[in-house]
Amino acid sequence: MSRRVLKVNDSAWLYAESHRTPMQVAMLATFAVPEDRPDFVRDLVARWREVREYQPPFNYLLKSAPVPSWKELAPEEIDLDYHFRHSALPRPGSQRELGVLVSRLHSWKMDRRYPLWECHIIEGIKDPDQPGDQWSMYMKVHHSQIDGVGGIRLLKRILSADPAARDMLPPWAVGTHGPDQSGLPAREPAAEPAPRESVSVRSIASAGSAVVGSLGRTYGESLVGSNEVGRAVPFRAPKTIFNGRIHTPRRFATQHYAVDRLKAVSAAIDGSLNDVFLGICGGALRRYLVDAGRLPDDPLIANVPVSVRPGDAPGVGNAITFLYSSLGTDIYDPVVRIKAIQESTRLGKERLPQVGGLAMDAYTAMLMGPFLSQAILGFGGRGRPASNVVISNVPGPNEPRYLDGSRLEEIYPVSLLFNGQALNITAVSYDGEFNIGFTGCRDSIPSLQKIAVHAGEELEALEQALGL
Repeated sequence: MSRRVLKVNDSAWLYAESHRTPMQVAMLATFAVPEDRPDFVRDLVARWREVREYQPPFNYLLKSAPVPSWKELAPEEIDLDYHFRHSALPRPGSQRELGVLVSRLHSWKMDRRYPLWECHIIEGIKDPDQPGDQWSMYMKVHHSQIDGVGGIRLLKRILSADPAARDMLPPWAVGTHGPDQSGLPAREPAAEPAPRESVSVRSIASAGSAVVGSLGRTYGESLVGSNEVGRAVPFRAPKTIFNGRIHTPRRFATQHYAVDRLKAVSAAIDGSLNDVFLGICGGALRRYLVDAGRLPDDPLIANVPVSVRPGDAPGVGNAITFLYSSLGTDIYDPVVRIKAIQESTRLGKERLPQVGGLAMDAYTAMLMGPFLSQAILGFGGRGRPASNVVISNVPGPNEPRYLDGSRLEEIYPVSLLFNGQALNITAVSYDGEFNIGFTGCRDSIPSLQKIAVHAGEELEALEQALGL
């Protein structure tokens, strides 16, 4: 079978992995059990167990020598019973019990003797605010294979916009190359591209100059301190309780709002929805640290992933770079804080080199090199952190989605942690709702749920301050 060599940026997630820091990303999708099909989950599991078709990355096995690469396996070489698992919560299963189970499932590193994915169907969920029963699908994949944007694009292919669609394939039979089950019309083909210019010494030199210049400014200011107010750079973040050594057990908490509430705030501040999200996170972390008596004088700094994935199709591997932003945790007033965040992200975006493809991969590898080297060598969490927290926002489907007529109610991202980075906050929008997943180290962050609660309080404070 064929092999696919990993990019340097994808390989880094494998080298940085340990039992304390499994490098996996996941989604928790909760669906409504159709009222006319009480045995829906049992029937779905039975049918999916018979599907032995696999698409990338679900048929990829890691081979470390001579260089990290993916070996494509034949269907008979894959043990579906290992990857596909059926669980149930004690009835009536609450959201708390679901969170405890997901926290445990997300704590453990996947076995590299198998393709690096798991799909768990969880039944027995009862939401007191909903009339019927619910079930969830928790699916995790190694971060060397899929990033956040790639994962959401894959989800869009797996779920249908048509509630009447039936006999739908499981995720592993769809993958990045299988049939698109969305039921949505194909996008209009892109305009005919202009003839590609030949790669010249001059074009290579220009891209290299942009990359080196951006890195030089970033790490030069990191060494001596930025002379721009609000400018956030790596390794200038204050040490907090989020930035020590971590352990294997995880905690997971959620929060959600109507997207229209965030849009109203963004319109009032003449900013973006992502500005509002960062402002809410900064306010929530400030409240949490004040309660703990551990708020530093300097503002916390967030590492914000930025997608550079071209087109709309999902793909295997990562297509992201990063910028650093202040979270304004040194500022009491929520409106003043969000204005400071806007200025910080503006400065961060200005530092991104205007390059693509291999040049952007090289920039990201060098930008994250010192941080990932710490993780790979086991030094993370011992010195000054590159940033205090990773915060990401990924747009999801705008319309309701279904799986064999079972409506998707909520979807939450579950992300990864490092030594020195004990908290990750990732959001996904879906059908008018903004869903936030808080993934934390159980031992480093007591009462993680408080951060989710404070996030709700912070949105209310912004609305009140803006007269909304």
